[in-house]
Amino acid sequence: MNATAVITGIGVAAPNGLGTAAYWDATLHGKSGIGVLTRFDASGYPARLAGEVPDFDASEHLPGRLLPQTDHMTRMALVATDWALADAGVRPQELPEFEMGVLTASSSGGFEFGQRELQSLWSKGGQYVSAYQSFAWFYAVNTGQISIRHGMRGPCGVVVSDQAGGLDALSQARRQIRRGLGLAVSGGVDGSLCPWGWVAQMSGGRLSTSDDPERAYLPFDPGARGHVYGEGGAMLIIERADSPRLDDARRPYGAIAGCASTFDPKPGSGREPSLRRCIELALDDARLAASEIDVVFADAAGDPDLDRIEAEAIGAVFGRHRVPVTAPKTMTGRLQSGAGGLDVAAALLSIRDGAIPPTINVTPRPELALDLVTGEAREASLRTALVLARGQGGFTSALVVRAV
Repeated sequence: MNATAVITGIGVAAPNGLGTAAYWDATLHGKSGIGVLTRFDASGYPARLAGEVPDFDASEHLPGRLLPQTDHMTRMALVATDWALADAGVRPQELPEFEMGVLTASSSGGFEFGQRELQSLWSKGGQYVSAYQSFAWFYAVNTGQISIRHGMRGPCGVVVSDQAGGLDALSQARRQIRRGLGLAVSGGVDGSLCPWGWVAQMSGGRLSTSDDPERAYLPFDPGARGHVYGEGGAMLIIERADSPRLDDARRPYGAIAGCASTFDPKPGSGREPSLRRCIELALDDARLAASEIDVVFADAAGDPDLDRIEAEAIGAVFGRHRVPVTAPKTMTGRLQSGAGGLDVAAALLSIRDGAIPPTINVTPRPELALDLVTGEAREASLRTALVLARGQGGFTSALVVRAV
């Protein structure tokens, strides 16, 4: 089968806005959600800034029975899914349970829950460890809890490929839609803002140690010194374009036109990074020429070498076609598996509203030769967008969305 996969609902929990409307308003106006980490005392750590989702009280959105068995990031994923389903006008109880699936991304699982229970184990004994620890920490827990909550018993799974995971999950959802699945919940919500998760993040060697929220995460800038880590993400509802549910009164945000995933070669092999090839594969899958892409949502690593590699790949693919490039994650931090879904949501909203959000606080390095949208949002007529993501260890993904 070759059905077109369209996005019909969006639910967002982001550091600069809780809910899709709040996030998009903040993003278009360059409002950052990066600040001093408050979820625990990080004063003794080299990195002390993060993107934290504001004003999220799970008890206002979820039944009390779910709270003792879920980590903070799972609660955000459940609520974002509820919002996405409502946005799409989907009532899961009215649809066949085996025609709905859940495909999410994860990078760390419920570390905050896990840390609390491990501390109970060490300080009090095994009898004080919650039975829910058996799954609350697990990578697949968001998929499982969403599936159970909404009775979705079709294809379900989780993708673990760090920052690239959100796009990989959406690609897998598209595959399932093309194979005949009626509806998929996909995307990712991540977050490990606890000492255990924080130390794990620092071990990668890419966290910025700046204490200035406006100078800590500067992709493509001469002052780039690493990235700021954040929590949150977006959940999307993906359906078949020919679904009888869809009509002129309920139009999709857009379609997933193409996608690709590659893996970087072994360091020292002499082979070039895989991002250029990944972009080309995604464009081929979408049956689009480079000149037909209207905007690129960059991975924006915030590392000088990785930024150069991304700029060179974009330049090699698009050549004289000076495609606008943006990195709205400068307002949220890098959300690992939550990043891809959030960037895709931003791309779809950009197409809807004819506006490219800015990359804040950045003055791009001239030698990178990027048409980077900075300062304020840029009005533009948009029909297609390319979203890029790279995960630590070599994961690389690209996804194309288009208007319908």
